[in-house]
Amino acid sequence: MSPEHNASPVPFVVAVDGPAGSGKSSVSKAAAAKLGFAFLDTGAAYRALTWFATQRGIDVAEADAVVASIADFDYRIDTEPGRLRVFVGETDVTTEIRNPEVSARVSAVARIPEVRLRLNELFRGILSGTDHDGIVAEGRDITTVVAPEAPARILLTASPEVRAARRAGELDGHSAADVAAQLHARDRADLQVVDFMSAAEGVTTVDSTDLNFDETVDAVIDVIKSARASGTGAAPSRGGTDV
Repeated sequence: MSPEHNASPVPFVVAVDGPAGSGKSSVSKAAAAKLGFAFLDTGAAYRALTWFATQRGIDVAEADAVVASIADFDYRIDTEPGRLRVFVGETDVTTEIRNPEVSARVSAVARIPEVRLRLNELFRGILSGTDHDGIVAEGRDITTVVAPEAPARILLTASPEVRAARRAGELDGHSAADVAAQLHARDRADLQVVDFMSAAEGVTTVDSTDLNFDETVDAVIDVIKSARASGTGAAPSRGGTDV
């Protein structure tokens, strides 16, 4: 959507947070596409920085070295929901940032406070600079740190068992038990940085434990539409099985 079609000079920001395996990325992307909004996967930036540091031979456990590398980190992301592409400089790293080597190291990078501070500034610039009517951003601490004033803020969650089963279904050759252990480990690591398991004040919880994918997308869109209609961003609670 071009700027002249924008209903307001300020895009409508939707912030979606939630634990690993909650489906926040796929659900947020689908909701953005249905609404004609842009979509920002904030986790891609942490992965891209991890890839960049690794390419430079930096040990991601060396926080100072990782932070120093940000000065040369030329990051771009396509925010069209249907064509997610990530670039570092002129290099398309869309596929590379999903490889096991990056996945194994990204949590160490994401836990560095200065990294989070720098990338949060980057995210805010992308959110305010979109030429779409609105933008859906998903990732850790989006609702509380990156965009605490967003008119629609959502915590997307599900029971640990359901999250593990869904993630196992996406990964060939991985048992639900193995995936559950990985998710628990990821949750513990991420909780050292931010509390994403409970909704902050003003954040609407959407619990998808008893919902399929399409129902979850519709529930998220309902929250967004309610926030737009009210003009305040305050939506009724959608927690538990009431969604």
